[in-house]
Amino acid sequence: MVGYDRITFDPQILGGRACIRGMRLSVSLLVNLVAHGMTAEQIVIEYPTLEIDDVRQALQYAAALTNEEIYPLTGSPL
Repeated sequence: MVGYDRITFDPQILGGRACIRGMRLSVSLLVNLVAHGMTAEQIVIEYPTLEIDDVRQALQYAAALTNEEIYPLTGSPL
């Protein structure tokens, strides 16, 4: 994925879910930890293989996914 060099996808790791640098740490885990009140600094202490930039990029990636736009269908149904 362009612009997200820390986000990786591998079918052999967590079934191909978005992970951090090929580790078994998913983007969704990091987003969930932040959503439940942990700071990036606390997450890095809890998961010492992570770097602050890993957490930041996971949040940026998740934010980019929420930019998806839905356009209603126009015209008569098929």
